[in-house]
Amino acid sequence: MTAARATLCKGCWQQLHLPVPLRGIASAPFRAFGVRPSRMNPNTCTICELMFTRVMKARQISIDATVLFADLRNYTGLSQAHSSETVSALLDAFYDECAEAIWEHDGLLNKTMGDAVMAVFNFPIRRADHATQAVRAARSIQQRCAARRDSLGEGADKICVGVGIDSGLVSFGEFGRTHQDLTAIGTVVNIASRAQSAAAAGEILVTQAVYDAARPDLNESSARDFQLKGFAAPMTLWAA
Repeated sequence: MTAARATLCKGCWQQLHLPVPLRGIASAPFRAFGVRPSRMNPNTCTICELMFTRVMKARQISIDATVLFADLRNYTGLSQAHSSETVSALLDAFYDECAEAIWEHDGLLNKTMGDAVMAVFNFPIRRADHATQAVRAARSIQQRCAARRDSLGEGADKICVGVGIDSGLVSFGEFGRTHQDLTAIGTVVNIASRAQSAAAAGEILVTQAVYDAARPDLNESSARDFQLKGFAAPMTLWAA
């Protein structure tokens, strides 16, 4: 189910107190000048993208953010067992449901990478409870993907998702010389990615930082130690 879209750009209103219409008759003059909903979050606009891109070209910034990775499990097996049309439909459904869940909780769908997505919370839409919003988005992803199994037919019973989330300081900017990419980098991003890899199908794993920030939503969570790739010491992760 598609969530209701914002009428005004949340980013412009929050950061600049500028009412930029995204939809309806009032948005027509803005669209004539290329101002339209952003592809990374349709509740923000291309003014946000342009503003942030110009800032990032000058420098990278450190922001407090929550990073979420979600991965469609058994994608290689699905590709081998089903037609390309079937696999494409499953992947489209996965992307769609992830996007809706992320946008519903004010996250930025920063990347789609094969059978995985990366989202950033607390940029450009600021939320003091961004860790909680990421956890809720992750749960919504699991619920949405499970619901789609009944409607997609062949291969849909194989739709399972693993999710990893971490929270803390990240560097956000445009990285790369030959292909500039607006994204977040840093240890938080790496840990979220590794936590996603460690998650079982249908599981959400969050770090201690996320657990501490979103504890009211994680009261029934259990902790286990994991040896994450690239990290010398075992790390405690909570099953959300």
